[in-house]
Amino acid sequence: MELPSASGRRSHPSTLRAVPFRVAPEAVDPMLAALVGAVSVDGGPTAEQRTVLQAIAVHVWSRPDLDLDGVVPLDPPGAAAALTDPLLRRRFHEVVIALEVCRHPLTATQVARVEEYCTAMDLDGPDLGMLRDLVTRGTERAAADFHRFLDANLADRVEPGLGGVAPAAPEPALAERLAAFADTADGTLGRAYIDFYTRHHLALPGVEASTMNHFFVSHDMTHVIAGIEPTGAGEVALSAFQMGMNDNDVNASALLASLVVHEAGFAAPPSVKAEERILDEPGAADLLARELARGSRCTDDFSLADHLALADRPLAEVRARFGVEPPTDPHDGHHCW
Repeated sequence: MELPSASGRRSHPSTLRAVPFRVAPEAVDPMLAALVGAVSVDGGPTAEQRTVLQAIAVHVWSRPDLDLDGVVPLDPPGAAAALTDPLLRRRFHEVVIALEVCRHPLTATQVARVEEYCTAMDLDGPDLGMLRDLVTRGTERAAADFHRFLDANLADRVEPGLGGVAPAAPEPALAERLAAFADTADGTLGRAYIDFYTRHHLALPGVEASTMNHFFVSHDMTHVIAGIEPTGAGEVALSAFQMGMNDNDVNASALLASLVVHEAGFAAPPSVKAEERILDEPGAADLLARELARGSRCTDDFSLADHLALADRPLAEVRARFGVEPPTDPHDGHHCW
């Protein structure tokens, strides 16, 4: 029996066609020059910013030869002249925000520098305002920005078959429906989903009241299919994997949310553990970059597929349908394959 197409996900305008996160080889050098220029403030890129950019250059853009010290930075006008394609500018925006969040402490000069580049390239977004407020108006204001951003995007990130954002009340029928996956055969997606919740001592969505419950169904099904565990570094890497599959607004917002909670370390919802400087941990930057690259090699985006309809299928078959490759190291503590 043929698996349902990924085109069955919600018809959000930016999810109509999968656009993998890729950069043409001839565009890598100007992209790197622009990114280095954007973080060359306050004495230059920090060690963490260098590590993250190096990992992306090696694992995503296939440039193991890169010497960041040898990159001649482009200034904002030069970057705008070199990166004229809208998709290249979008890639720049997404990576530069990740690098900006990796500066600790985030400084007004770093925020202003990134905004100069984004202005030159006609780029805008809630991430710029959020980080500006963080350095000029404090954590409380930035957290309020973040929660407005989450609320505005939540409806696009919920499990497609559950009818929108969850009510602020327990949903015992949903919890029972999910618990029934324990009766599916070994090796199925549904059984792996239940094992994921058991392994991490998590309550099934619907047991407790949360408007995030329908999101958690989709999010955790994505964890299972990608084979990425919910460690701090794994959460950021999963969002990068999603953006690798399809560089759309929904997946870009997922990466921003992960970076705010696990790298910037503020505005975590009550059910999520906030961390800080997660990409400064050994191996975390490489994990993010490898998962961004692995997601880019998928044949379609499964993050908003109808996971409930796939629950009785073998997990290996689901992964094959979407071209999900095994991780480089399935035993690194961030994967379950």
